[in-house]
Amino acid sequence: TDPRYSCQREFALKHIPNDPLFKLVSQIYTVAPGILLEHGKTKNPWPNVDAHSGVLLSAYGLVEQDFYTVLFGVSRGLGVLSQLIWDRALGMPLERPKSYSTAAIKAMYSKK
Repeated sequence: TDPRYSCQREFALKHIPNDPLFKLVSQIYTVAPGILLEHGKTKNPWPNVDAHSGVLLSAYGLVEQDFYTVLFGVSRGLGVLSQLIWDRALGMPLERPKSYSTAAIKAMYSKK
């Protein structure tokens, strides 16, 4: 199980144990992994942080689900930024991923 999921689950057990959505996620957490493993549908049937975060956001008043993706994106961006800061602090080289111009991409796919 994703350790972030476990932390959120412990938090929810302490603070919102009677929330209907939390109860639903808990039931799925109990039942789904066994079924998925039994039917060979996945290698890792255990929930990740995304299985819980929406329940917590809803329980604490953020019910506009359109904003959930924004929050998830911002949190990922902050994670990348913190890694960049550590890289600079430790003197690691700049990462320069390959990039292609639009013309190069068109040329690659026009050959197919």
